[in-house]
This record gives sequence, structure tokens and C-alpha cells, in this order.
Amino acid sequence: MSTPRTWDDSYTGETPAPWDIGRPQPTFLRLAEEGLLTGRVLDAGCGTGEHVLLAAAHGAQATGVDISSKAIEQAREKAASRGLSAHFEAGDALNLALDANSQTTLIDSGLFHVFTDDERPRYVSSLASVLEPGGHLYLMCFSDRQPGDWGPRRVRQEELRSAFADGWHVDSITADTFDVNPIEDTTSVEAWLAVIRRG
Repeated sequence: MSTPRTWDDSYTGETPAPWDIGRPQPTFLRLAEEGLLTGRVLDAGCGTGEHVLLAAAHGAQATGVDISSKAIEQAREKAASRGLSAHFEAGDALNLALDANSQTTLIDSGLFHVFTDDERPRYVSSLASVLEPGGHLYLMCFSDRQPGDWGPRRVRQEELRSAFADGWHVDSITADTFDVNPIEDTTSVEAWLAVIRRG
């Protein structure tokens, strides 16, 4: 899987990006059904908005931010067609332009693993700036349990714990899977689901 020239390129071709499956990931669907995606919810790399719209459908005041303006356009179109109230804006997750402590819940579905070692502290700091103390981050990322070397960078549990060591509590990290559009004859890849609470 090649890296897109720009993130907009991922949302303009005839073939959808591997992660843009047109529905929520089953794990986030389960979290919503358990009542965990409520309050003021932000998806920090929302793509075309499936998890934001999922949260909105469960009564959340939901916001999505993505670096791709094309993805944001598509997310807004989905919200309008489904009659759901949600806010979408183009922006950089490394520098979230939202009020301090304004969110009760954060979603990261496949964003953490795109950042370099140098970018990770900036990302974690950006998340901390908008999440209220005691608020939760539900983070799914590509796992080092995935065989082969195609696709995004694999993440070890230790890397997650290290990234969120200061000012956060890692409540759990469990093995999970991402559903993906077909890649090399597979429609599911190994992931970690981390439940992380801001101290």
C-alpha cells in the first residue's frame, strides 16, 4: 500500500482508501452501543466521518477534524443525507484549534500510527489540550501482531504506554482488528484498542 501524495488524494480516486470502509469500525460500534461515545465527542482524524456520525446518532455533540478537506466535504455530505447534526472542519490533529478542555471523549481510529516519533509528543499534547480531565480517549492503531511489511507502521503496546505516560492513565490495551477494504486478499488487519484517560 503506497503512501498517498497528499491525504486529499486518498478521497478523490475511484478506489476507496483501505481504511475508508463506508461504515463504522465494529469496535467503535460496540463502544457506542455501550454508551461510551457520549457527551462532547471529537474524532481527531475523522476521514469521511463515520465515527462522528455514529456518535451523533447516539446523542453526542460530535465533531470531526481531518487534514483532508476532501474527506471533510464528504463527511458533511453524509451528515446532511442522514439528517444528523455534527460539526466537521479541516484541521491538523497535531495542533487542534478547539477550546481547552472542551471535549469529554476522543476517538482515534487509525491516526496514531501515521505519526513519526517526533510527531507523537505533539499529537499527545494536542489531544490533552482539548480533552477535559478524566475524559477518555479510545484509540485504535495498527498492531505489531500484523504479519508482513505492507501498510502503515506497526505499533507495540510499549510505544502506546510510553507516548501516554505523562498526564494520562492507560486503562487497557487489548488486541483487536480493523476492517479494511481488500488489501492483498485480506479484509481485516491486527490492531490494538487502547482505552486512555486524561489525568
